[in-house]
Amino acid sequence: MKNIYQELLEKLSTNHYAAVITQFKGRAGKQSADFKRTLIKVGEDSAMQEQIEKVLHSGSPQVTEDQDATTLIEPFYPKERLIIFGGGHIALPLVEFGAKIGFSVIVVDDRPDFANQKRFPFASEVLCESFERCFERLNITEQDYLVIVTRGHRYDTVCLRNIMQRNESIYVGMIGSKRRVIAVKELLKEEGFDAQRVERVCTPIGLAIGAVTPEEIAISIIAQIISRKRLDSVDKEKFQMVNRSDLDFDVLKLLADETSEAKSIVTVLSSQGSVPRQAGAKMVVYPTGQIAGSIGGGCSEAAVIRNALDIIGSGEYMVQTVDMSGDIAEAEGMACGGTMKVLIEDASPL
Repeated sequence: MKNIYQELLEKLSTNHYAAVITQFKGRAGKQSADFKRTLIKVGEDSAMQEQIEKVLHSGSPQVTEDQDATTLIEPFYPKERLIIFGGGHIALPLVEFGAKIGFSVIVVDDRPDFANQKRFPFASEVLCESFERCFERLNITEQDYLVIVTRGHRYDTVCLRNIMQRNESIYVGMIGSKRRVIAVKELLKEEGFDAQRVERVCTPIGLAIGAVTPEEIAISIIAQIISRKRLDSVDKEKFQMVNRSDLDFDVLKLLADETSEAKSIVTVLSSQGSVPRQAGAKMVVYPTGQIAGSIGGGCSEAAVIRNALDIIGSGEYMVQTVDMSGDIAEAEGMACGGTMKVLIEDASPL
């Protein structure tokens, strides 16, 4: 029988959104009696459909408490794609940095020497295809992040023209000198493309940090992408969400693993003040003390791990408040100054 996280990953792999609802009584209890978890696919009938839609739109988990139970609604989305047009020197660090912050990175180039998995080991996919034909295979959506760093003005124009013919993606950036990008934009406007949309393309690409080297330029582009992803810098009514749950996809894959290994799960329910991780972050704890994921590190995380170790194999759950304020934070040398509430649950096989 599949566990709920296997079902969730299967749903996400087909480019669908979903929500997981966890309900439990009190601050501790037996999972068999007081704990319930349900996967809700978008569009399914549910008594909580209105709340689910709000959470999916906001991108952040929601916790509600009443006299009977605590309810956690977690939104989940397909892994975001960073599509890079051009496999040159800037693409090399850009692919690595993009993968490290959680994107599924796709590289497109029409030259075999520049479009191969050996050159881009961090890429999820490398397409050796012409810039004209690659769009038939990419199936670009509104949730994709698109970066144009080709080797020339002509290819930039081909890419941007094809992008403009599709629904507007959450981020489009194009490298080039001011003269070059102005020429491309003016050409597309003359061809009849919406002038306001053309002007929304991020050019010059990247945040203005004085970047010079390929690595510095890649960092400036990644910083701009993070700004677009995490800040209210786009129209929330037009795009599905801006600030998503603080979830590590690799942890989700571990939870979906069918192995019989005993473990516990720690989930950040809510936070106040300055904390290292936000609601939705998860950590898996194994009996050996090994962990996957993190809720912030330091002595505070160590105290949670101790409770997570104790709960393995018990069939129980508990809620713990993690204090990162005042003297505690100072003693640990932490820059944080807030509190987190976390759910710790046994996830050992039955």
